Amino acid sequence: MKNLAGLMKQASDMQRKMEELQTALEAMIVEGSAGAGMVSVVLNGKSAMRSVRIDPKLLTAEDADMVQDLLVAAHADAQRKIEVERAAEMQKLTGGLSLPPGFKLPF
Repeated sequence: MKNLAGLMKQASDMQRKMEELQTALEAMIVEGSAGAGMVSVVLNGKSAMRSVRIDPKLLTAEDADMVQDLLVAAHADAQRKIEVERAAEMQKLTGGLSLPPGFKLPF
């Protein structure tokens, strides 16, 4: 019975830490860029877009397709950075506990 109480405490601690991680991810700011920095996108750790910056030199009708492609690339760059940060935070949270491939916690 003592082990069960310890397990319940560990589960409760893990839940609290997950909630703290969720808050930290929301506060995290990540910038992705494309086109040698001519387009940048800022996301929070939950992938919500916070801002977009486009170099004014790109704002011509003939460059519209390129700008759209650069926005997608900048967003993808920011997403990759978020995944790296999330993985690092999860590593800290789980204390190096190896989770099965493809296993994602709720975020």
